[in-house]
Amino acid sequence: MKQRTLNGVLLLVLVALVGLTWAMQKDPVQPGYQFLPEMVYSVPYDAYSANPIVRDGKTLQGPVEGTIPRGMMPLHYEKTEADAKRAGEELKNPFRRDSSALVDRGARLYRTFCQPCHGESGKGDGTVTKYGFPPPPPFTAPNLVAMKDGQMFHTITYGKGNMPSLASQIPRDDRWMIVLKVRSFQEKQPALSGKQTP
Repeated sequence: MKQRTLNGVLLLVLVALVGLTWAMQKDPVQPGYQFLPEMVYSVPYDAYSANPIVRDGKTLQGPVEGTIPRGMMPLHYEKTEADAKRAGEELKNPFRRDSSALVDRGARLYRTFCQPCHGESGKGDGTVTKYGFPPPPPFTAPNLVAMKDGQMFHTITYGKGNMPSLASQIPRDDRWMIVLKVRSFQEKQPALSGKQTP
């Protein structure tokens, strides 16, 4: 008897739920209630929406002509040998070699970006050279020792020969710190005799 009563109650509940579901069917004309409508409809104009307040009708405006994005100071050089030499004459390293913190940062950057090709001690014997990649010249080659900091910075920025440009991966100040690290290699090792081209 108890089982029948329980089944009867469950059947009534099921019928009531089906009835409520049918009675509460969504009417496409009635949108229903909205909680926190500000989350759905933003008060400001969206970036790519039309904007009647602005003359050209665009919400997203371009930068003012002649402005430079923060941290993106332009370099007015090309990837040419003449501009590399001009950079050597015009650009000076803003950092001093006697700062151990800067040299340490340069060493970390060198390990990440330069060591695979140039080797742990700058001899041009990096890991990639063991797999057929042409070895770069050692940093102690006379022409590299004579190379000015600005020209070395230009080479890191624009690349040279098989070396790609690293400007998109290494910020400007960090490139100068790598130059400090290269100079530390040259101070520790004697220069090689004979000229080698990078």
